[in-house]
Amino acid sequence: MSIIQTIFTSLFPGHSVKTAPMPDFNLERYLGDWHEIARLENWFERGLRKVTARYDHGENGTVSVTNSGYDVRTGERKEAHARAVVADAPNHLKVYFVPLVYGRYEVAFLDEDYSRAVVSGGSLNYLWLLARTPQLNDDELQPMLHCAEQLGYDTSQLIYSNSLSTPDHVVGRDL
Repeated sequence: MSIIQTIFTSLFPGHSVKTAPMPDFNLERYLGDWHEIARLENWFERGLRKVTARYDHGENGTVSVTNSGYDVRTGERKEAHARAVVADAPNHLKVYFVPLVYGRYEVAFLDEDYSRAVVSGGSLNYLWLLARTPQLNDDELQPMLHCAEQLGYDTSQLIYSNSLSTPDHVVGRDL
């Protein structure tokens, strides 16, 4: 059933979000470990907390992707592997978890030291706030929330997979 869902969401992604190209985006600096601070609910991460993503050099110029998180019910670590390729701009990637079907991965915000990022899945259904550290304070989180809101996302629907990063004035949804 998950392959059918992947195909369906790829074909019917909801309201489209277009992020600006970042000509100076440096994929080499972006590689490494990222912690999910917040996300919009999605079927493939449902019930996961302490989610991380690791991006490494892959074969033939691709990016190797390993996403992992812990199931809130069982405590079991779940892992998914994919490969990504650069799409129409350096900060726009196509991520393939299954052959021939990809998800959009567009970096919409990135701070100068590559320690925080806002990633759009190309529609209002998919959004991730990522950081190199597992927690952010409110001052670090605010520019990310502002970016997401400017793109049209409803940040009140964000799920904070680490409640210590929930902004003081936002009643986000914790797991």
